[in-house]
Amino acid sequence: MKKIVLFFSFILFGLVSVKSQNSPNIIIILVDDLGYADVGFNGCKDIPTPNIDKIAAEGVTFTNAYVSYAVCGPSRAGLITGRYQDRFGFGRNPLFAPNDPNMGLPLSEETLAEALNKAHYKSVALGKWHLGAHESLRPLKRGFDDFYGFLTGGHKYFPEQWTLQDEYEVKSQFDAYNTKLLRNNMRIEEHDYLTDALSREAVSYIKKYKSQPFFMYLAYNAPHTPLQATERYLKRFEHIKDNKRKTYAAMVSAVDEGVGNILNTLDTLGIAENTMIFFLSDNGGPENVNASNNGPLRGGKGNLFEGGIRVPFAMRWPDRIKDGLIYHAPVISLDIFATSIAHTSTPIKTRNPIDGVNLIPYVTGDEQGAPHDYLFWRKFDANEHAVRQSEGPKMVSLKGKNMLFNLTNDLSEAHAEIPPNSVSSKTIEAKYTSWENSMMDPVFLGLGEDKDYNTMHPDRFERKKN
Repeated sequence: MKKIVLFFSFILFGLVSVKSQNSPNIIIILVDDLGYADVGFNGCKDIPTPNIDKIAAEGVTFTNAYVSYAVCGPSRAGLITGRYQDRFGFGRNPLFAPNDPNMGLPLSEETLAEALNKAHYKSVALGKWHLGAHESLRPLKRGFDDFYGFLTGGHKYFPEQWTLQDEYEVKSQFDAYNTKLLRNNMRIEEHDYLTDALSREAVSYIKKYKSQPFFMYLAYNAPHTPLQATERYLKRFEHIKDNKRKTYAAMVSAVDEGVGNILNTLDTLGIAENTMIFFLSDNGGPENVNASNNGPLRGGKGNLFEGGIRVPFAMRWPDRIKDGLIYHAPVISLDIFATSIAHTSTPIKTRNPIDGVNLIPYVTGDEQGAPHDYLFWRKFDANEHAVRQSEGPKMVSLKGKNMLFNLTNDLSEAHAEIPPNSVSSKTIEAKYTSWENSMMDPVFLGLGEDKDYNTMHPDRFERKKN
């Protein structure tokens, strides 16, 4: 009897293994503070990005692509959960607070890695986390099998500057930029330029996971400040005379080279066809800070005009998507979660309702219409919000003053042509009010309250005794 049970167990295991092999690999390449016009597929002329452009050329370019917030922490919380981050109170950019289990992504939320675990995926997070520094909030506790990177919202790029052994040598918010990197739970010595190290690790983990479906969340911090690049990359841009733009270009080029290494590895291993790759930025470029270029878009990182929330976004999946596609209807980073879980061999039931939509039927033309009737943004502390209607105007509300723009004719949002008391305005505002009623106030203090948080938590960086 035992032999019969074992026999059928082996058969069942084999069926699960074969079944899971049909699931696509999933790679999210998320860059930090990249300008809308700083990739070739969006018209960049002075920074070649041939490898990033290859994702777009061999897949689909989304021309009206958005993230769910205009700065990195909340934007990442939305992406990794497929839910508007205000649904669970992640309405601020989190502080670096390694002793605070509430400073980051609430445990009530399911990450994409946790969802994909139900379909027998292996998952790795690389680079910038920024979803909580407390041990209960780190990647290995949020569904990832491996982690290589750092926990805070930014980091220096040269390893000789990583002088702090761990999070408890940090004395202030931005000291965390100087910590040594983590491999899983261990601080390690690194010798490579940070962007190169992350690309190297990405290639290594693809090779490690090649025989099973995997999810890779590759969150480069480039080209976020500090602006630092090696001479090898700087030499490529001697034609750029502005030193800030030159360094920024070098940092983008380092990312592009890493993307090329990843694409080549997928090709070499013969798994490129069934690998779903997303490329996007976490928010718009802060043009005056890092010399990024948002092109015709108004504003940048931190505000709700197009320059803050519209981002470069491309996707490739050769098994399912024809090359050279252009998709114009509005999409949002929340859709990455929904698209990923919709195509696994094992059906996935999510812990919470998600706001994203599976984009594949829309891209292939099997589904008509737009994925979303409305998209919403809220800056709680600033009393600002925005609403994008898929086939209609966009509203930007700043401290109670509503402006409506026709993006088809006015991409730069230079003229608020629609009266704020018009039928369109009232309809959009009513949609926003209904959406906001299902959101939460922020559940933690953010970067703007750093001093207040220190006063309330004088032991913020103290090592806890066992």
